[in-house]
Amino acid sequence: MASKRLRLKKSEKLYEEAKRYIPGGITGIRRPINFIPGEYPIFLKSGKGGRITDVDGNEFVDLLLSYGPIIIGHREKVIDDAVVRQMKNGFCFNLPQVYQNELCKMMSELIPCAEQTILVRTGSDATTGAIRIARGYTNKTKIIRSGYHGWHDWCVEVKGGILPKAYEDTIDIHYNDVEALVSLFKQYPDDIAAVIVTGIGHPLNEPVVEPTKEFFNTIRELTTKHGSIMILDEIRTGFRVSLGGAQKRYGVTPDLATFGKAMANGYCISAISGKREVMNVVTEGKVFISSTFFHNSLEMVASIETIKFLKKNRVIENIWKKGEYLLNGFRRLIEPYQDIINLSGIPPMPFFTFPRDSEGKYKERRKAFYTECIRAGVFMQPYHHSYICYRHTEKDLNQVLNAVEGALKVIKEI
Repeated sequence: MASKRLRLKKSEKLYEEAKRYIPGGITGIRRPINFIPGEYPIFLKSGKGGRITDVDGNEFVDLLLSYGPIIIGHREKVIDDAVVRQMKNGFCFNLPQVYQNELCKMMSELIPCAEQTILVRTGSDATTGAIRIARGYTNKTKIIRSGYHGWHDWCVEVKGGILPKAYEDTIDIHYNDVEALVSLFKQYPDDIAAVIVTGIGHPLNEPVVEPTKEFFNTIRELTTKHGSIMILDEIRTGFRVSLGGAQKRYGVTPDLATFGKAMANGYCISAISGKREVMNVVTEGKVFISSTFFHNSLEMVASIETIKFLKKNRVIENIWKKGEYLLNGFRRLIEPYQDIINLSGIPPMPFFTFPRDSEGKYKERRKAFYTECIRAGVFMQPYHHSYICYRHTEKDLNQVLNAVEGALKVIKEI
């Protein structure tokens, strides 16, 4: 039996107002259409720890965590207090402040490939900067990619408004597809500037998969042999699967890597890290990377405090343990329903998907499943994997399990 619908009156009123002033009311992936329209809140009011509250007063266990940046919890006092202290001294200046050195040194100590680091703002800044550096270093053109790497021209999936020339040298392959990788190096032996792949495979609305050892090793071998650059996009995996990222966990050292999201617990910062020899094209001025706000210190301070907290409190081990608890519970719950629902991912990043069927009922099941979860106070994204944070409590995790159990009972009737 379906649960009672949430009260969303204030959210819906704000959304109608927003549509008068903003294209579509909300731009990008946070649009209502990317959730369940009419069921999910549209505007949030506050967050604390592992929970969020919407403008109508509905409270949820947050398993989306702002699409990944919240690694510790919302409104983490030690981080926010450090930012407020720095705010009193100023943060937007003509020249950098000392926090740049401190943060980049910390990254060098933790991340295998991070001999040098450039601090930028967003994940798209970082991946696009890494591609530019790779092309500048190799003097080659083509990019092989696997994964979501942002919204810039060379990689965005929606091609409206973009000249074909901007992406004609970007070639997509499926994650872990060694055969396609080898074939492309045979086809373009002297013109591949870089291979960029994500630390974990997370194709849109498809099961989340870990990299095979063969996949990462083949990328490393082929890029070295052909004078190309291996780029590991660690925007989601950095400071989450280990303090050294996916490269540390899976035992491969790329030439360049990108970081963001979890590195500052919600503050807007990302990074391009890599080997000194490759990064030297920026030192020499052959490649230009710059922005007015790249040197603002508030986000650097937040990142420094976040990384200190992660190390001191063994946060990575904590979220893996909590994620294992959830995954084990999920496996037990879906055992009778494996023909209609799939579970994938790693402990910090679980995901429910629905296998396609000839009658198209998977769409209805997906909608009903996530509707029941949001009504039970559990915020997940129907087309995006979830995350675990340090401040999720045992009570939170059990609420999630109870919500999933109730949702499964509803979709089995569809």
